[in-house]
Amino acid sequence: MQDAVANLVAVGFALFGGLCTLLVVAGLPGAWVLIGVAIAIDLLDRLWLGAGAALTFHPLTILAAVVIAAIGEALEFALSAAGAKRFGATRAGMWGSVIGGVFGALTGTFAIPIPVIGTIAGAALGTAAGAVVGELIAGKRTLRDVSVPATGAVLGRVLGMLAKLPVAIAVWVVLAIAAFRA
Repeated sequence: MQDAVANLVAVGFALFGGLCTLLVVAGLPGAWVLIGVAIAIDLLDRLWLGAGAALTFHPLTILAAVVIAAIGEALEFALSAAGAKRFGATRAGMWGSVIGGVFGALTGTFAIPIPVIGTIAGAALGTAAGAVVGELIAGKRTLRDVSVPATGAVLGRVLGMLAKLPVAIAVWVVLAIAAFRA
């Protein structure tokens, strides 16, 4: 009975992981949701596993997933800033693009309730607006002075979102393999 429940949990987790990976494409924190579910499964393991049985996810496996997901977040923000810098942004413009992108993605997710579209639109608009505000703070005055770095920031943000997909797949694979090895 325990093995059947453990196998059912592993299959369900693997399928749910695929959905979480798709959330990343929508700009949502799918890898973090998946890690949270893995931690919840570990907390609930005693309900179906016998005394002394190993947890479904070893703490080091969870830690590895957290590190991989953190790398994905850093990659996304770094690419946004690098895109802005490549197109001539100042330090203020780069920081503005990162902060604006985070705020925009969160706002877009709820303000435009169309899955994927709202988050991506919000992230792009927020990144551009943040870069523009940062450049204005830095003293750039013309539309061209602020629009070129903002465009670069948006391109970098989109590339960063795309770069997170393989990272989320890596988190999914690591945790799914661990679920089946329990």
